[in-house]
Amino acid sequence: MAKKNDNMSEQPEEQVNQAPAEAPAAGTADDDRYSWYVVHTYSGYEDKVKTNIENTIVNRHLEDKIIEVRVPVQDVVEYKDGARKNVRRKLFPGYVLIHMDMDDETWYVVRNTRGVTGFVGPGSKPVPLSDAEIKPLGIKTENNMTVDFGVGDTIAVVAGVWRDTTGVVQRMDFSKQTATINVELFGRETPVEISFAEVRKQDR
Repeated sequence: MAKKNDNMSEQPEEQVNQAPAEAPAAGTADDDRYSWYVVHTYSGYEDKVKTNIENTIVNRHLEDKIIEVRVPVQDVVEYKDGARKNVRRKLFPGYVLIHMDMDDETWYVVRNTRGVTGFVGPGSKPVPLSDAEIKPLGIKTENNMTVDFGVGDTIAVVAGVWRDTTGVVQRMDFSKQTATINVELFGRETPVEISFAEVRKQDR
């Protein structure tokens, strides 16, 4: 990954950036809309950026365009005052990984998130990670299952605890291979995650 500028540790200010004149880099080949991209953040703002983007995904209904935001961490052992302690450290301080369908809207949302200083790439133009760059991060480069439904479609649960339930897909999580639907529980609608393997698209 490219090195950050020395001024990354400065306190962030609210910025509104205009979309680039050229269209952002497209997704991967083979008709796969989704690729992993990396953004720079101010030092110590990785988790805040992740939370802010995830909140924006829900508020702007971008679940089918930005499907995962990740701050890679690793478990390390520290010895302090003769005591051994297991701690989690960020694998790439100052960076956040995003699995997304890059277009003008998603570029704008991510780039204008408080704490983000830019995408990794030449001239801050988004460049997707290659398979070779993704592999050491433990990220799968393909989905385990192909589905024929998306957000807004009605699906029927055919197995598991919620079998014979139908619902409208509210969210898709390809990293966990799950769809979220609302079910009636104790007299109120409650969102539940169901495995792709347990649902089928319902014909209208």
